[in-house]
Amino acid sequence: MNEALAFAFERVVPGLNVGLWASIGIIVPAALLGVVIGVTAGTLRVYGGVWPRRITNCYVSLFRGTPLVVQLYFWYFALPYVSLGGVSLILSPVQAAIIGFALCSGAYQSEYIRGGLLSIKRGQLLAAQALGITPLNCILSIVLPQAFRRALPGCGNEIIYLIKYSSLASIITVNELTGVGRGIAKATFQNTEVYVIVGLYYLALVTVAGQLLRLVENRLSIPGFEVKNS
Repeated sequence: MNEALAFAFERVVPGLNVGLWASIGIIVPAALLGVVIGVTAGTLRVYGGVWPRRITNCYVSLFRGTPLVVQLYFWYFALPYVSLGGVSLILSPVQAAIIGFALCSGAYQSEYIRGGLLSIKRGQLLAAQALGITPLNCILSIVLPQAFRRALPGCGNEIIYLIKYSSLASIITVNELTGVGRGIAKATFQNTEVYVIVGLYYLALVTVAGQLLRLVENRLSIPGFEVKNS
């Protein structure tokens, strides 16, 4: 027992702490970008013109219809071979991971935003326009805040998924939690111990993120209506 604890705290935990910060460095910007992309795409799919709707629908279909692993491979391995006007774009592993996760997450979150927008009664738009509020201001200040409240649980769930999906960054050579854990397991042959600890790290990340999301839900809840946490 003492040997197992010594192995965990002397060999595994220090390395995984480095991988933890690498994972957070991917998850946080990807989650924020994913929310921005999701809100933008979801709004355009409901209130945009013909071409914005077509473009955003194609974007959502593409990123929801292809495996995330394939998308990561494209951004890191294939994109450098795509030449636009003689210029090739080469991304670092971290940049490719953030872009891949953000675009994929944004596609899914746009569905939650779209559903939230469609749930708002059209009478609110008509009433706002009757008061002289422009359609754009009505969408931004009246409809979208209500829709975001309704979509927040779904968007939060997608962020939880993103935390777990971040383990795929190791396939494009990012030394995040899973990548570091794999390296330690190969070096020590202590696969069971290492991957159990890796799993606990992800469990802790998901738990903390879940609590933060509940705080956001409570903060954005309509006064007089209590948000019940299961």
